[in-house]
Order: sequence, then structure tokens, then C-alpha cells
Amino acid sequence: MVKRNDIFEITIEDMLFPNKGVGYIDNKKVIIKGGIIDQRLKIKITKKRKNKLEGKILEVITPSPIEIQPKCQHFKYCGGCTSQNLPYEKQLEIKAEQVKTLLNNAGIQDFQFLGIQPSPLEFRYRNKMEFSFGDKVKGGPLELGMHKRDKFYEIISTTNCQIVDEDFNVILSLILDYFRNKGISHFHKITHKGSLRHLVIRKAYKTGEILINLVSTSQLKLELNELVEKLLNLPLSGKIVGILHTINDGVADVVKSDETIVLYGQDFITEEILGLSFKITAFSFFQTNSLGAEKLYSIVKDFAGNTKDKVIFDLYCGTGTIAQIMAPVALKVIGIDIVEEAVEAAKVNAIENNLNNCEFIAGDVLEKIDKLKEQPDLIILDPPRAGIHPKAIHKIIDFYPQQFIYVSCKPTSLANDLPIFVERGYKVTKVKCIDLFPHTPHVECVVLMSRVED
Repeated sequence: MVKRNDIFEITIEDMLFPNKGVGYIDNKKVIIKGGIIDQRLKIKITKKRKNKLEGKILEVITPSPIEIQPKCQHFKYCGGCTSQNLPYEKQLEIKAEQVKTLLNNAGIQDFQFLGIQPSPLEFRYRNKMEFSFGDKVKGGPLELGMHKRDKFYEIISTTNCQIVDEDFNVILSLILDYFRNKGISHFHKITHKGSLRHLVIRKAYKTGEILINLVSTSQLKLELNELVEKLLNLPLSGKIVGILHTINDGVADVVKSDETIVLYGQDFITEEILGLSFKITAFSFFQTNSLGAEKLYSIVKDFAGNTKDKVIFDLYCGTGTIAQIMAPVALKVIGIDIVEEAVEAAKVNAIENNLNNCEFIAGDVLEKIDKLKEQPDLIILDPPRAGIHPKAIHKIIDFYPQQFIYVSCKPTSLANDLPIFVERGYKVTKVKCIDLFPHTPHVECVVLMSRVED
């Protein structure tokens, strides 16, 4: 009988979303995080459940024949990328098949599957990255970068990351060296003592504008004038337009602001998407792949078809990107988002883009849709990774528009939500995937649903 901590050799026979390999022991399914099809692995059983087992890779005995040499020197240890050791074409194929399987298992069938749109850039595609301060070994030197693979406390310095612009690496290296030389400690997640927490960098692809946000606790007053001067003298391809210092005394390992101070310049960058200009503040949601976002929004616009004289709701609108792309071809667009800062940015962006048929509302979709008086012809949904709130989904469907377009960043959440639309009288007609996150398991999906007429 198989028990926890037992060790086996196993061959990966299938792959599931996200980043899970499937093998078998005595005809019982074993799920192994990071397993690649046709690999021969030595694994340890970590969980035993009634219908399946879970295992952890101890050793790759025989690599998969589809594996390649990863481009990034940090790949073996970094938790940021998981599939640089697969050809990009294979990554796309796997993601598309996984989405189709998830939808099929959810009972979503008889739709037109339009394949997967590759990212315009395979590398250097991210316009934002959150780096963490920490150490690689307890009491070791200060590190700044990404969490070590499958580790919560250990950080490795990613000074040569391949999925961000080279300016990110230059800035990270300078800041790491600066604080190492100053002997300033990082915030310890167990003791809750220490100063340095995160470094968040944004760079607009089209304008080259860079925003740097250093996040620390208030436990040590940091004198940062010297650091600002060093940053401004860096040889970068882009231009630093803002340097911020955010104070966060919370316990959770997330980037949030108790107070944000502008050390230099401004607190936003400007990006251009499909001919429109978007102001992106430090805490605004914005697609992290600018060129990929253009492809994504073009798909949304194509799915929407002729929207002349139509009212559109853009729910979970963020900085209003989709709303403003739809506004020139619609009668009116109303956007709702819970992040007040993002909504304020959306209002500013609409003015900058000379769009006077957009309305943006700050608040929870669950509550704010009750106050909408307009009848939408089309509702566009771009919810967070968890999907649509169970109480909100029926309120949204109650508007009963002719069409829904669902933009999903997590296929499992999409597969949970779509059957509810089907039960309420809608048919999934088109699905297209787009890869905004090469070398990771994540994939975006755009789904068109049409009302089934009686």
C-alpha cells in the first residue's frame, strides 16, 4: 500500500493546468507539480487522498525528449518561470489543450475554438515586476529578486532575469548593492522585524517611462537621497520619470501602501495601447504584457462585432483600458472596479483620450450594479483570478444582455463560471486563448457568449 513519504520512480503521461504532471502507481493517479510529459522521475509521495496521490520531484532520471536548455541562468532555482525548458511552440500547444480539456470537463461544448495567440515577445515582455528582499539562507547576505522555487522564505537575486527589460536588471543590481553596502536588513516574515520588503518596477513599452517603487516598513528611517541620485545616473534605455518610497507595516507578504512618498518626479507612467494613452499609477492594475495586451483587446473588439449605438458594461474594469478601447465604437460604456485609485486613473485617461461617453464607478461590482439604470447590450467581464463572486454572477446575468465577453486570466475559474451562464440561457460560441505570460503556466482566455433566444 502506498504511504506518505514513500519514494517511487514514475513516468509522466499527461499534463494538467497549471504546471502539473500526471503519472500512475498501481493504476492510481499521481499529480506531480512541475512534471513534463515523458519525463522519468524519482518522486516522494506528499499527499494521499481517496482517488489520487500527490508527489514531489526528487530527481529527474530521464529528461523529456521535448526539453531544451533554458535561456535564463536563474531558471533552475527561480520560482518565476516554470517552462523555459520547453520550446515556446510546445508551451502554446500545451496551454491550448489544457484549456480545451477544462472546458470540456465543465460541459462546455459545441463552440468555435480559435486556438491560441502567441505573445508578440517571447522574452523581455513584462512591463511590471515585484521583487522581494530577503535572504537565500538564514542569516545570509541580503538578496533581492524572486522566491526560490517552491520556497516561501528563500529569495534568490535575479540580476539577469530574461522576461523583463534589461533596465529592470540594471536597477535591481544597483539597489541590491546599495543596501548591501549600507548593511540594511530585510523584513523577516517570522519575527516581523526589519526594513526592506519589495522593489516594484514598471516600464512602459511604447514610451520607455520607468516608475520605481521601494517598499519598506517604518521601523528604520531610510535616507534615500543618495540612492535617488545613483538611480538617475544609471545608463538605461528608458527614462526614470518617478521614484517612490512606500511604507507598509502590514504582516502579509503583499505590496500595499500605508503611505507613499514621491522621492522624484511623478507617481505614474504613461503607456500607449492601440493608439490610446493610459496613465498607470503605482498600484493600478494593468496588463503586464503591453504588446500582448494589444492583441488581447483586439480579440475582445473583434468578438464584440458591431457595437454602434450599443451600451456596454465593463465590469472589473481596472484602469478602464477595455472600456476606452470600446468607447469610440459604442454609444456608452460604464466601467466598475473596486480599486478607487484605478478608477480615478480611468477617469483621467478618458479625458486625455477625448472620450466623453465613458462613466467609471468605484466600488464592489456586487453592490454597484444594483444602482445601474441603463440596459446593456453587451457586458464585458474581466474578473480577478478567483473569477466572479458567486453572489455577483447572478446579478450580472439578470441584466440579460444580448452578449457577454468573458476575459479570464485563470482557466479553472472560467470553467467554474461558464456553466452558470449556460444554465441561465447563454451559449458559449467562441473561445480564443492568448499567451500573455510565456514560460509560465498562465494563459488568458477570451470567451464570447450569446443569449439563446426562445
